[in-house]
Amino acid sequence: MSINDVLQEVQALANSTLTKILSVEFATQLSIILSIYLVAFLLSSRVKSKLAATNKAPEEGAHTLLILIYKLKGILFPILAITFLKLSTVMGEQFQFDAWLLNIALVVAVMLFLNTLINAFVDSDVFAIFMRWVGLPIVFLHMIDVLPAIIEVMESMSVTVGNVDISAYGVARVAVFGTFLFWLGRASRNVGNEIIRNQQKLDITTKEVFSKVFEVALFCVVFILLLNVMGINLTALAVFGGAVGVGLGLGLQSIASNFISGIIILLDKSLTAGDYVELDDGSKGFVREFRMRYTVLETYDGKDILVPNEKFINSLMINWTHKDPKQRYRIDFSVAYKTDIRAMCDIIKEAVAQHPQVISGDDIPFEERPDCEIDSFGDSGVNMFVEFWMLGIDDGKNRVGGDLLLIVFETLREHNIEIPFPQREVRVLDNSAMTISNTTHAK
Repeated sequence: MSINDVLQEVQALANSTLTKILSVEFATQLSIILSIYLVAFLLSSRVKSKLAATNKAPEEGAHTLLILIYKLKGILFPILAITFLKLSTVMGEQFQFDAWLLNIALVVAVMLFLNTLINAFVDSDVFAIFMRWVGLPIVFLHMIDVLPAIIEVMESMSVTVGNVDISAYGVARVAVFGTFLFWLGRASRNVGNEIIRNQQKLDITTKEVFSKVFEVALFCVVFILLLNVMGINLTALAVFGGAVGVGLGLGLQSIASNFISGIIILLDKSLTAGDYVELDDGSKGFVREFRMRYTVLETYDGKDILVPNEKFINSLMINWTHKDPKQRYRIDFSVAYKTDIRAMCDIIKEAVAQHPQVISGDDIPFEERPDCEIDSFGDSGVNMFVEFWMLGIDDGKNRVGGDLLLIVFETLREHNIEIPFPQREVRVLDNSAMTISNTTHAK
């Protein structure tokens, strides 16, 4: 084709475009488009003014649904515009009206709508760039009916490896839809978990159960959709999947056991977030988080212990704060035999009751007040102990035992009460043997 031919085609296209612009149909369609945008703008403004959730930005910690509604306020206008434009193009086809300008306006409205969604809901900068430079062009090519031709060209670019035919279109489709499904699954998981945890009528354990079930169901759905995108026949995989499932069941039975144990723990409410637990191997800490395979225990020294869920089912566990945060502790000390035990017990009980974290007072049941008793008669003195109740665990920031030992020590010294220590008395029974021994050393 010569340059003159190209110039002639360009000239013909310009003349055709100019003719359309100067035609009555162009003015009619432009009027319809402007009217549609005006009506869509007025309706969207009216609706947003009536909804309290769209007038003011939600405060920090607000419900997830309120935040979602506030973000959706920006898409109401493009949705109404797209709806009215689509109705106009359909009516134009019914009356054999060449609605080419309406179709262009519809494409532009759809692109603006998708870009609004990306700005409102995509927090990841990397995925936002991917959607703008990959997703939006794909949608645009589809709406102008150019995408099928590109797909046909990409399908012709293929490589055969054995019985598998790998095409450029197949690779691109898996990459694009795989990335989209990965982001969609992650975003849906975060939103779903946030909605579940904001349900005030559910307790913590029920929220955790629903959260884990939701994550598993979402993972299965995304995995099945990804297999369909890859073109894998799920029916053909049924038999093979059964055989593989048996093998995985034997090899991964520990993982399955931990997952099921986690569900059982959450359902029977034997363990909740915030409980202080102690295992039979000596591990102890606060339950901070439930995972599909393990539970996170946080110790007082800042360590995180990852405990397999099945260990809470198959071994002994002490839950210090499961039903009641109050705990009883005791400290031991000794006094001399010459001490007035009855008077000393009253003094110690009064001193211990002054500690701010010790439960005491006339309104407290008698059995929960500080109590001082004799434990046993030792070699050097009378062994005593003080029992007391407190809220929480006697460790970390609630370290009370050390304070009370110091209080008992100072109280005993203040009242001149002797704290005994081991003493030994040596008697010499054979004086003659002692005399001979001294004479031998003298020589």
